[in-house]
Amino acid sequence: MTRIADIEVIHIALPTRREHKWTGLTEPIGAYILVRMTGENGRVGWGEAPALKDWGGDFGRYFGESPATTRLVIERYLKPQVVGADALNIADLHRRMDAIIKGYPYAKAAVDMAAYDLAGRTLGVPVHVLLGGSVRDRIPVTHSIGLLPIDEAVAEVAKVAREGIRTIKIKVGVEPERDVEIVHKVRETVGPAVDLCVDANCGYASPHEAVRTIKAMEPCRLKYAEQPVEGIARVAEVARNIDTPVMCDESAWTARDVLEIAETKVIDIVSIYTTKPGGLYRAMEVAAVAQAARLRCNVNGSVETGIGNLANLHLAAAAPAVTLSCVVPVSTPAEAQSGQVGGIYYRDDLIRTGFALKDGAVAVPTGPGMGIDVDEAKIARYRVRD
Repeated sequence: MTRIADIEVIHIALPTRREHKWTGLTEPIGAYILVRMTGENGRVGWGEAPALKDWGGDFGRYFGESPATTRLVIERYLKPQVVGADALNIADLHRRMDAIIKGYPYAKAAVDMAAYDLAGRTLGVPVHVLLGGSVRDRIPVTHSIGLLPIDEAVAEVAKVAREGIRTIKIKVGVEPERDVEIVHKVRETVGPAVDLCVDANCGYASPHEAVRTIKAMEPCRLKYAEQPVEGIARVAEVARNIDTPVMCDESAWTARDVLEIAETKVIDIVSIYTTKPGGLYRAMEVAAVAQAARLRCNVNGSVETGIGNLANLHLAAAAPAVTLSCVVPVSTPAEAQSGQVGGIYYRDDLIRTGFALKDGAVAVPTGPGMGIDVDEAKIARYRVRD
C-alpha cells in the first residue's frame, strides 16, 4: 500500500511552435493543468488535464473543461476524496472520485495518471505493465497539420514526410472547396507512400455535405475520415454513403459510447483518449469494448505536453485494439530540438528526456512509472500564476 499524502494543482502554458487549430477551437493549445501527487513514501507521480472549454461530446452530452474548472474540481472535490487513499488501488480511486462528483473526466484523468505514475514508480514497473502489459514497443506517429493555409500546409507535409512520418492528418471542416483542394495538394506533395486522413471535428453542416466533400477527396486514397459531422447516427449516415472508413472521435468518450457506435455496424474506427473517459483505467475499458466489437482504434489527444503524452504512449502500448498510427506529439524539450517538425507542436516541454522519432515511430518508455522524469525547473518556468 502507498497512501496518497498530497496533491498539488499547477497551471502551465507551453510556447507553441506555430498556431495549431481545428474547427470549433477558440483557445490556444498548451495552457493546461498538471497534478503533482506525493505518496507517503516520498515518491511523486504526475498527471495532466489538457483542458479545453471548446472540447465536448455530441449535442451537449459532455461539456468542455477549462483550466479554471479543472483546478476547482480537483482542489475542492477530488483532492479531499483521494488523499489518504492507496495509489496502488486505481479502482478504489475512481470509486471515490465518482462518488463525490459526476462527470469532469479531464480532472479525474489528471488524478488517475498521477496515481498510475506514482504506483509504477513505487513498484518499479512501467505503467503499461499495470495496464496489463505491452503488445507493442513502438508507436507510429500521425502528424496533424491543423487548419493551416494551403501553402504552409504543403511546405510542412513535405518536411515531415522527409523526416519519416508515414501518416498525416489534415484538419478540414471549414469550407468544402478549400478542404478538397488541400487534400489533393498534400497528396501530390507527399506521394503514394504516406497515409492521409482528414478530420472535420464535426465541421460539416450536414451528412449530405460531408458525403459530397469526402467523395471528392477519395481519389487521394484516404486512410479514414474522422468525425465528419456531429452525432453517432449522422456519422453512420455518412459512413453508409462513402467508401472511406469513418472514425468517431467527438462521439466516442465512454465504453457505452463505443457500444452504441458498434451497434451502427457501419462505423469502422474509434479514437481513444486517456482523458475523455476519465483516465487510463477507463480508457482501457473503452479499448476492451472496441476490441470485442472488432473496431480499429488509434490513440488521440489534445496535443498534450510530455506529461500527458507519456500516458498516451503507455495506453497505445497496452491496448490491443490500438492498431492504427496515433496522433501523439513527439514531446521534446528545447535543448533537444534540432529543427525537426514531425510531431513537434511546442518549442519546449516539461520532461527531461525527449522522444526520438525513428522510422515514423517513437519508443514506449520502459522505466518505472511513466518512464521519463519531469523537469520541475521547466514547470516553474512555464507556470501560470492564477
